[in-house]
Amino acid sequence: MNRTRLGSPVEILLIEDDPGDVVLTRRALAESKVNNVIHVMQDGVSALAYLRQQPPNEEANRPDLILLDLNLPRKGGLEVLAEVKNDPELRQIPVVVLTTSSADEDVIRSYDLHANAYIQKPVDLTRFLSVVHAVDEFFVSMVRLPPR
Repeated sequence: MNRTRLGSPVEILLIEDDPGDVVLTRRALAESKVNNVIHVMQDGVSALAYLRQQPPNEEANRPDLILLDLNLPRKGGLEVLAEVKNDPELRQIPVVVLTTSSADEDVIRSYDLHANAYIQKPVDLTRFLSVVHAVDEFFVSMVRLPPR
């Protein structure tokens, strides 16, 4: 049974360094009918510390879904994806790559590293909001997420 049907919020970790994309993603998720809790990390090193509950994230909840940009400072998105999917404690968390990159090698590498989906961010505001709604609808409302 999906967590949303049980009434508990769905924890989403957004790993994104662009403040504008953070605002738009938060807006799109807030418009959803689902009770989401969104945590934002702006670089790969901070994101991995959050996921591993390392200081200052000792009280962090394990996310139900990760939205991951590839172009991140300190540690890139592909490195983050590789570490998440190679960690037995984290690998079941669905990871949706949400990035501006249209490079075939990024798509192939993301799926080789076991991304659950690869979505190129639309530059159009309406399309961007629509894409985030679709991710939310599919991964949060339709898919049964693994237990925390």
